[in-house]
Amino acid sequence: MPMTPASSPHRAVSGTHVAWWNDRRIRGVLYQVLVVVGVLALVAYLIDNTLTNLAHRNIATGFGFLGREAGFGVSESVIPYSPADTYLAVLVVGLLNTLKVSVIGIVLATVIGTLFGVARLSRNWLVARFATIYVETLRNIPVLLQLFFWYSLITEALPGPRQALNPLPGIFVSSRGLKLPEPVWQTTHLWMGVAFLAGIVGAWALGRWARLRRERTGALFPSLQAGAALIVGLPVIVWLLSGAPTEMSVPELRGFNFTGGVTVTPEFTALLIGLVLYTGTFIAEIVRGGILAVAHGQTEAGLALGLSRGQVLRLIVLPQALRVIIPPLTSQYLNLTKNSSLAVAIGFPDLVSTANTAINQTGQAVEGIAVIMAVYLTVSLSIAGFMNWYNQRIALKGARG
Repeated sequence: MPMTPASSPHRAVSGTHVAWWNDRRIRGVLYQVLVVVGVLALVAYLIDNTLTNLAHRNIATGFGFLGREAGFGVSESVIPYSPADTYLAVLVVGLLNTLKVSVIGIVLATVIGTLFGVARLSRNWLVARFATIYVETLRNIPVLLQLFFWYSLITEALPGPRQALNPLPGIFVSSRGLKLPEPVWQTTHLWMGVAFLAGIVGAWALGRWARLRRERTGALFPSLQAGAALIVGLPVIVWLLSGAPTEMSVPELRGFNFTGGVTVTPEFTALLIGLVLYTGTFIAEIVRGGILAVAHGQTEAGLALGLSRGQVLRLIVLPQALRVIIPPLTSQYLNLTKNSSLAVAIGFPDLVSTANTAINQTGQAVEGIAVIMAVYLTVSLSIAGFMNWYNQRIALKGARG
């Protein structure tokens, strides 16, 4: 029997009126609005309850304490600091110490992790076994215990200042740390820093030109060696043109400790070694997995073209492996940065340590913890944002059309 227009199922469905509370899109938006309102209400309740309880206990609130005099010293600082400075200044000192450990640690952990990740795939039995022992041992020991171990080893195994080891003139190693000669500050050093940054930019531009040239002509250019020459050579040239100043502050033993020079403290050394070696184990496994993800035919093709194994690894395998390596590598960078907060356990004045002292003196724990959380959140999001940008930059671009 032929179907009439009135009895058409499509017309029946399209003509049916659906109540707004049965519309899935409207309900989805409504549920999300209700969840957001509920979360905001809960946060408002917690804030109000916290402020009320603090007021009943006569505990000051707000961030006004940041402008008051701190009144306590810090064992090491990137910038000049004295106890007469404010709590804000001491928190900045702690933040800079945290960033110093994190940046140096990320660079060293990446280098060590890459070397041991490649070493685990070595055809040399001894090299591969040594790399395996390093990875499987250190990654299964909690990082806090490793920090205690390195700190105890440095402070207990090394002699005191009077019996300090003197491997080279002007260099002393003792339980108080590593003492090194320090150049006396001159304007030349500022221009050398500018030349160093210019060398980095030049090395990047040279590497980009070499890559485009290789893709266009197939000819190789020693961009790594030339870039290193720029980075090192430009500051040296500036130093020579400025008269080659050599005035140094050399460490000298005065009483029970050294004066002059620059000190690498046991706390900083133990923290850096522990974080680098621990994080390096995970990076090594990430690098190994990334290399194994590249088809072996790529290596065979490179060798067939006459490239050495080192060139195949650097020019063919690692660039492709990076697309697998970068996402988990980002997590390890974040872990190293957050694990630096364990510095408080061995007395290194990082952000957590300085903030804890400020909290103990002012009693404003909520504000102090909020500052710590906000700083770590900002630093972590910055690292993640940069690594995500780099990951998108090296990702394979799909065909457009």
